[in-house]
Amino acid sequence: MKIPSFYLSIILCVIFVFLGIISIFFCFHNIWNYNGVPVSSYKVIKVYPHDIKSYTQGLVFEEDFLYEGAGRTRRRHARLSRVEVETGKVLQKAGLPRKYFGEGIALFGARIFQLTHCSNIGFVYDKKTFRLLKTFYYPTKGWGLTNDRKNLIMSDGTSSLYFIDPETFKKVRQIDVYDGVGPVRGLNELEYINGRVFANVLPGNLIAIIDPKNGKVEEWINMSGVLSFSDRFRGVNILNGIAFDAKKERLFITGKLWPKLFEIKLLSWQQDKYAYIKHSTFNHIKMAAQDILIFVARPIRNLFKNLCYNSPI
Repeated sequence: MKIPSFYLSIILCVIFVFLGIISIFFCFHNIWNYNGVPVSSYKVIKVYPHDIKSYTQGLVFEEDFLYEGAGRTRRRHARLSRVEVETGKVLQKAGLPRKYFGEGIALFGARIFQLTHCSNIGFVYDKKTFRLLKTFYYPTKGWGLTNDRKNLIMSDGTSSLYFIDPETFKKVRQIDVYDGVGPVRGLNELEYINGRVFANVLPGNLIAIIDPKNGKVEEWINMSGVLSFSDRFRGVNILNGIAFDAKKERLFITGKLWPKLFEIKLLSWQQDKYAYIKHSTFNHIKMAAQDILIFVARPIRNLFKNLCYNSPI
């Protein structure tokens, strides 16, 4: 039975409104508090270009440069690179053998440490020349990596953080990360900032700020809405990349296959209620609107692709 176009339009409108309500609910349910932990928002200070082919797994800022560890994709081997912030230009790089999937990186003195995903092998490079100095073993998966100036701090995709001696590569201690309702799993890329561990949490747009003494999540950062509709529609992967310029107190974030690197300022309810409400509300509405548009537009785009592909020449 053929449905009249009028009723079909009504049905589609109802579906879109329903999806919009659901999308807005999921965006706004953690706007101020998530799992018993305060949520901070952000303001974009500046946008820089980022290599859209880089499957970002580790990000560090030091001496005016970004150091980036990237995973393997169909178009590129895993690699380590030194990047000019203002232009996104790769100034130096070292590739990993094809069998390795590159993960998190950390700078420690004159050395760069890089993890691999499931190979249980890490690499140590000379920071200046990128010459491979040695390899090391760890028993877990390798995800994120940072350091507290004493130990390396590593994540493996669970709720655990491991503190590793950078000389012997032996585990010094381990903490389990938790919020108000229980363990926080999916800890990914890490950055140590002002005595706290910042961790991307897979999946989603949240960054956890963790007390390294006891594993408690003290604050969340909700990065919803940071990407434009065109960037998301074209196809990007997850948020995964935190770097900090300690001298100028600049906080950078990016993601896998993202075309942009963002310099952001954190906004909390306690510090500036007006700015927090303004930016947080705008970011959540922007994210909800993008979700609806992408849900509608992608099937249409795919339909046109199929029609063009199957049409006779």
